[in-house]
Amino acid sequence: MAADDLIDLSADVVTLTRQLCDVPSVSGDETRLADAVEAALREHPHLEVLRDGDAVVARTHLGRARRVVVAGHLDTVPVAGNLPTRLEDDVLWGRGTVDMKGGVAVALHLAAALTEPVHDVTWVFYDHEEVAADLSGLGRVAAHHPDWLEADFAVLGEPSDGGLEGGCNGTLRAEVRLTGVAAHSARAWVGVNAVHAAGEVLRRLEAYEPATVEVEGLAYREGLNAVLVSGGVATNVIPDSCVVTVNYRFAPSRDVAEAVAHVRDVFDGYDVVVTDSAPGARPGLDAPAAQEFAAAVLAVTGGRPAPKYGWTDVARFSALGVPAVNFGPGDPLLAHKDDERVPVAQIELCHRALRAWLTGAQPEDLPLGIA
Repeated sequence: MAADDLIDLSADVVTLTRQLCDVPSVSGDETRLADAVEAALREHPHLEVLRDGDAVVARTHLGRARRVVVAGHLDTVPVAGNLPTRLEDDVLWGRGTVDMKGGVAVALHLAAALTEPVHDVTWVFYDHEEVAADLSGLGRVAAHHPDWLEADFAVLGEPSDGGLEGGCNGTLRAEVRLTGVAAHSARAWVGVNAVHAAGEVLRRLEAYEPATVEVEGLAYREGLNAVLVSGGVATNVIPDSCVVTVNYRFAPSRDVAEAVAHVRDVFDGYDVVVTDSAPGARPGLDAPAAQEFAAAVLAVTGGRPAPKYGWTDVARFSALGVPAVNFGPGDPLLAHKDDERVPVAQIELCHRALRAWLTGAQPEDLPLGIA
């Protein structure tokens, strides 16, 4: 491991965020950062440290009545000239500052600092979140070592703008396939244009009115949209095939089978092929551990729980029977953008809130910026 890859878990949480971001870890290339995280955690004897591929797990064994998970992914989307990080006017700029090394820094700092948390804690830092779901490091850990993820409650440090976001929408991708008859474009009347046939598919999407569905007190906005249109082989050939790819974001009140049935109903009469799907997660805020977390965190941050519209790995925890929420620094609208950035104060606020929850301290006893 190169000297430049060393991370200092005793540094303040903003400095630690910069250290994590400045070790590039684009999906599929997380080993350098995973090595650094593992080495740093092994310096702390109160933690048992485990590893599967580029996923690193650390956990306490204090015999507490309840075990909780705090998790975050190490990978980012590709760098776009936005590393190394820079700090300007109390705003930290650079790839990963929002999605989601600010949240990972908060978790790593607390993993090292809290030798006597009020709950046993499993800290999970995993690879391959920003790519196809079947490559997920968290999914791999769940398959290979499900006991590593056993818990009463989980917190995923995905960017939530410093607010508590419960559950998440599910997602489904499908191809609406249209067929025609190829012909020379100079004699178009002897063919059937499959791209033109897509017009009705697009009109149905244009007229579609997405629902807002209340689940356990949170309002989830759905969406059904065309995301890709492909067809044609040459500029002088009438296309005999066209595919409209649609993405359905559905409330966690539906399961995948119900979501598939809804999409097929919208495109009744067409050949619809589902290519990918992932269930959502109900908020789970009625679980005792979730209620305790919400009370502790909202006492620091204010506000009230909100829904997570995008799909996140809380759904994986939900599938394991572990209620989970999203809570982390960074505006989700800035995730993956070239001007990705996060206010320093938000990283510190999330750190303060999680520390209050895991120590049972009163918010006023934990000033901002505490190391």
